[in-house]
Amino acid sequence: MYVERLIDENFKKILPVYNIIAIVGARQSGKTTFLKQKIMPLHSSYVMFDDPDVRSLFEEDIKKFEKQYLEGYDVSVLDEVQYCKDAGMKLKYLADKGRRVWITSSSEIILGKEILSYLVGRVSIIKLYPFSLQEFLNSQGQKEVTSTILRRSVWEHAMYGGYPKVVMTREPELKKIILRDLYETMLLKDMARTFSIDDIGSLELFAKYLSVNTGGLLSYDSISKTMKLSFQTVKKYLDAMEKSYLIVRVPPFFTNRTKEIIKQSKVYFVDTGLRNTVAKEFDAELKGNVFENYVLMELIKMGFSPKHWRTKSKAEVDFIVEKENAVIPVEVKLSAQPGNIERSLRSFIETYSPKKALVVSYRGEAGSMTVGGCDVVFTDVLRMREYLRG
Repeated sequence: MYVERLIDENFKKILPVYNIIAIVGARQSGKTTFLKQKIMPLHSSYVMFDDPDVRSLFEEDIKKFEKQYLEGYDVSVLDEVQYCKDAGMKLKYLADKGRRVWITSSSEIILGKEILSYLVGRVSIIKLYPFSLQEFLNSQGQKEVTSTILRRSVWEHAMYGGYPKVVMTREPELKKIILRDLYETMLLKDMARTFSIDDIGSLELFAKYLSVNTGGLLSYDSISKTMKLSFQTVKKYLDAMEKSYLIVRVPPFFTNRTKEIIKQSKVYFVDTGLRNTVAKEFDAELKGNVFENYVLMELIKMGFSPKHWRTKSKAEVDFIVEKENAVIPVEVKLSAQPGNIERSLRSFIETYSPKKALVVSYRGEAGSMTVGGCDVVFTDVLRMREYLRG
């Protein structure tokens, strides 16, 4: 069963404009399935770069590679081409020759200057994440979504994550096995090998530390002391995990450097199922920081780049969404009390005078109130999308 992805609309828009389109995202997030669906009606070739002969030909003789694998086709998919020597320069050659090439990549290496500098104006990059809530519901055939069905679906989606293979597997224990295998592959292939990390045990302990502290402020000094790692190693591990789509860093939102946090990011996981795998926490009750992580990724899958807000006097709002020169604070709760907001959210409203604010809860309590000219809406995760798009 093919599940239509949220990136489909954007993909169709850029299709006539760019010769090279790169679909990047975590391993097994559905990149190959998506592109195979798109090339079905076309005369196309699909080239796998885990074949050493393919890689060798691409690196040594791009013209011969072009003739053998691309000539005569409407479009060609190059799977994980970014690891090849001089990939950027060779992709530029293909683009300039008018070849239509779609690329998949499970690492942000393709976004590095070594490749991207050659492709400025020639490539459009689309990020594909594991299933969003809407995609999850579609995969389950859920058309009528009651509050009970929604809560049960959010629990399962947040507990086991949105990786398509995991979602399509019904047995909980098998879901956990798939997640564990995926995590180990990410550690060994995407991080250790790609970023030359020899101490896998140390890397695993570091990931465990981040999973336990999901949503916490990132302090290099604190991590270095707790984990007994150098500053450089902490930075290397974080970069490797972020570029391999295991974690995501959320930067601070600020305008007042003296009163607000301006440097410290917060760390979350790209997939809550992987977070729970690393933390070894598959609890019956959803934890607050896991649901917070879940809502963050829903915002990112919608195309937003959320920030967090925190003052030096400890007032904080989970996420700030910037949309068309407006800011929208988003507070995340397991349960909410419509008509009642916390002091921190009120402080943000008083400071920035937003027109709209959201309180998103797992239990989905609905309601609204007005605070200082700001419409505060209490809603669930699914309807959050409607309010932010509206």
